[in-house]
Amino acid sequence: LVAADPRVLALAAQVAESREQDIPLLLLKLKGILSSASLGSEESKKIKQDIYSYDLTQYCMLVLRQDHFQLHGGWATAAQLAEILSHCCVGLEVKEDPEEFHKKFLPSAIDNLLILGRRLQARFIQAIKDEEKQDFLRWFQTVTDAICWLLGGHIQLTAYVLQSDHFLQLLITDDVETAILMMSVLHNLLKVNSSVLLQVDEETLHSVLDELVYKLSSTTNPAIGNAATKLLLVVAKFCKQLVKLLTTRYKGLKGLLSKQWTGKGFDRDLSQLLDLLYLEQSNGKGEMQRQHQAACVIQAMWRGFQTRKRLKKLPQAVTTLQRSFRAKREQELQHLKKQKEDEALKLQMQLQRQRSMRLFHERQLALLKIIHASQVDKYMEEMERKSALTIQRFWRGYRARRNFHQQRQSVKEYKAAVVIQRAVCKFLEKRRRRRSLSSWKDPKGLTDEQRLALQQKVDDYIKLHPASQMSEERSKELHMQAQEKLAQFLLRSRLDQRAAQRRETLLAQVNTDVELLMNAPGLAETTEKDLDVFMSRSVPVATKARQSHNTMLKYTRWPWWKKLGDEFMEDDVIPDDDLNAELGTLFIGGRK
Repeated sequence: LVAADPRVLALAAQVAESREQDIPLLLLKLKGILSSASLGSEESKKIKQDIYSYDLTQYCMLVLRQDHFQLHGGWATAAQLAEILSHCCVGLEVKEDPEEFHKKFLPSAIDNLLILGRRLQARFIQAIKDEEKQDFLRWFQTVTDAICWLLGGHIQLTAYVLQSDHFLQLLITDDVETAILMMSVLHNLLKVNSSVLLQVDEETLHSVLDELVYKLSSTTNPAIGNAATKLLLVVAKFCKQLVKLLTTRYKGLKGLLSKQWTGKGFDRDLSQLLDLLYLEQSNGKGEMQRQHQAACVIQAMWRGFQTRKRLKKLPQAVTTLQRSFRAKREQELQHLKKQKEDEALKLQMQLQRQRSMRLFHERQLALLKIIHASQVDKYMEEMERKSALTIQRFWRGYRARRNFHQQRQSVKEYKAAVVIQRAVCKFLEKRRRRRSLSSWKDPKGLTDEQRLALQQKVDDYIKLHPASQMSEERSKELHMQAQEKLAQFLLRSRLDQRAAQRRETLLAQVNTDVELLMNAPGLAETTEKDLDVFMSRSVPVATKARQSHNTMLKYTRWPWWKKLGDEFMEDDVIPDDDLNAELGTLFIGGRK
């Protein structure tokens, strides 16, 4: 075994013994260690193997995942660590478990680099000062160079990067500087592995091409146009299938390129791309013409069908239009009528208010003439007090009515919940009774073998546990007792069921009466029709109600000393029990 590099060994020991916030600065020493050996030499490979074996690359990945505001050096340290991680992975020959390195470590490393690039891109766009923007752009370029270096050393990562959501988010940006850098990354990726476009799925390919065409159509910057044109030229040169995709998916691409980007400084690449597109169009011109004729035939048939269908529905449409017009006109007339009525009512109320105020002032003046001068202040104070009481009374009434209307919905919800709970309880009770009755039935579905096996088990149990001898008289007595208890249980259950039905009937009656009282109008709005609802047509019931009412009025007029107890009761005094019995015989709305 070859001894490990002492510098790597010492650095690994320092990292293991140092605090977490000091690790990023220690890892920056790897840059000097890597630069001490020439690129591609055996010494360089040995140093990278030692760095990987002592998990220093893992430390770099963990630091890149942290919050970069807490690092010493911030984003500059993160960009340098990204560059170090990329150089450590390129040219590294892992001898122990290479599958884990290629399938887990490298994808995780490229994901961390892409995430760091997205953060730097967002910071660059949000920066206001020019110095901050230049710093973030420099660090972002360092990270993109590290990504290109890592892709150049491991070609198998190109398809993974192209399908990554982070890469697409980096590419889809309106910023000019970062967009040019990302298109250069894509250009290097296609140079490294030009067949990667055929390895990715169709959705990813369409997303990349859509973004390139969008950049050509949405900007006039020559740098963006040059980079996008070069990328489309690389795509078109690689495969004719992709050229066909460009001509069919983006039909206005040729006109856009020739009109908007001619004479912008990259005419050579632009002319080559246009030649490829026009060549593909000329090859597929005959097919396009045949498809165009077929489409014209289909459109003519469809228009004829739609015209015939519309002519058939024309009378019905006219009828519907007339009906809707009449309904709208009627609605407008009703609205105008209601508006006029509201205006008349408003005017009438205003006149009535003015008349009342005038009468009030006249009455005030008349009273002031009658009242002595020394009593005027006292009279005015009394009038202010009465006015305040009137205002308070009206306000309390308004507030009580408002609270009542607000609580009406909650009362309805409570009643609905009670109804649902009652239905559920009925359902559970029926199922419970069905289960209790089903226990008396014989088991169904037993086969002959199961019946014989069950009978054998019963016989064996009887042999092992013989029953005590019982006389015939005792057996008959027990049978009669069981029959009596069963009859009592059935009678009691029937009585309980009747009582439950009666309770449900009374509850329904109470709910109906409560709803009738809640929906009743105020005393000022009561009419004779509303009064008939609370009156019974039955003469005995009306007589009983009148007697109960008179009894209640008589009871309320008693002096306080007659209500203290039995020791003050007189002959004509009605006990509370009798009074409750009298009140209990009242029925609302004439229902029993």
